[in-house]
Amino acid sequence: MGEIRMSNKERRRLGIMARVDAGEITLRDASNILGTSYRHIKRIRSRYRLYGDAGLVHRSRGRRSSHRYSDEVRDRVKCLYTEIYKGFGPVLFSEKLLEDHGIRINHETLRRWLISDGLWQRKRKSRGHRSRRERREHFGELIQLDGSFHNWHGDEEGKSCLMVMVDDATGETMSFMSEEETTRAAMKLLWSWINRYGVPVALYADRKNVYITEREPTLEEELAGKKPLTAFGTACKKLGIRIIPAYSPQAKGRVERKNGVFQDRLVKELGLLGIKTIEETNRMLNPFTDRLNDRFTKEPASQVDYHSKLPEGFSLEDVFCIEDIRTVNNDWTIKYEGKLFQLKEQSNLPPAKNKVTVRKRLDGTMQILYRERPLEFKEISSRPAVVHKEVIKPKTKWKPAPDHPWRNNRKDTNKKSLKQTDAARGTVPLALTT
Repeated sequence: MGEIRMSNKERRRLGIMARVDAGEITLRDASNILGTSYRHIKRIRSRYRLYGDAGLVHRSRGRRSSHRYSDEVRDRVKCLYTEIYKGFGPVLFSEKLLEDHGIRINHETLRRWLISDGLWQRKRKSRGHRSRRERREHFGELIQLDGSFHNWHGDEEGKSCLMVMVDDATGETMSFMSEEETTRAAMKLLWSWINRYGVPVALYADRKNVYITEREPTLEEELAGKKPLTAFGTACKKLGIRIIPAYSPQAKGRVERKNGVFQDRLVKELGLLGIKTIEETNRMLNPFTDRLNDRFTKEPASQVDYHSKLPEGFSLEDVFCIEDIRTVNNDWTIKYEGKLFQLKEQSNLPPAKNKVTVRKRLDGTMQILYRERPLEFKEISSRPAVVHKEVIKPKTKWKPAPDHPWRNNRKDTNKKSLKQTDAARGTVPLALTT
């Protein structure tokens, strides 16, 4: 007799049937041990008596399933994977087959096919132990923010940065592509989030100098009792958004995992569309991210939305900007970024040597404010030249001071000459002149 392959379940049944035949237990006991009905245990015993050990093996083993895909479908799927979707994971490959080709195949089936053909292998990463942090309960209570550097457009195009925001409670995501992780990129992404959902309560971000600064406070900040802030931190303070620093990548694991999703799916989507520039990427990011949100977003534990609306008359253009302090010169000019600006004559013109705030918006426009009121100004090429007039002073006769040595010597000489003249005339004895 040849070899009989049995599962653990079938081997257990074999042991129980052997005990039944030996008279150790009854069929009722066997049905209780195996968790089957008494009627079914009688069928098992009948097949065991008729066919022996082979009677306990499942009859469908070795038969072709009636739900099995045909070889033509499997060959077509394999051809599509090698020609178009090489490197795609089974889940994403399953979605693309349905979206682009109308082929519905479960991702687990694709996983078995790809592994058996040697086309895909799961990458496992060892992870250190971390305590689980529960999600926040409310949408908008905490937003995780991070920048992901990757070769988004292929190795030949180099790395760029994808700014990603993820809501901690729901996983709702928004993204923006930039060359670097800059203040302007972070401001543009937060601006888009506020326009769609509202102002969140807090942001969870890295301790990079874009979000948090570790510089010493200036003298003005110390006198005012203010903490040093970055330009992004100043904008968040105006909106009432609290920035929470993260001290490890694992602390903001939700946005880090979302970065991995983008590095897998977005790269492949850009490759399929042939997109090679940041501008084209930003145009397709919103619909692409919306599809991810439809698939992966969860319902929050509480239905109360913690986002707040902007007050009336509150302009985000004046919030998301770069602010600097400058001193007004004596000729009411201000120097900023190597350029010279002349303040026009107006009612609220600040006195010379006073401080003004220079505000540069994201669109490149500029504002100069004095005590929160805008000033009129114009850019000039150079500082106005100062004309020096030649002053001709009238000449005056010089007179020595009363105590000048010249005056004293002249007085003594005059006295001596007068005495000699009087003596010659006989008016004064000569002895008195000697």
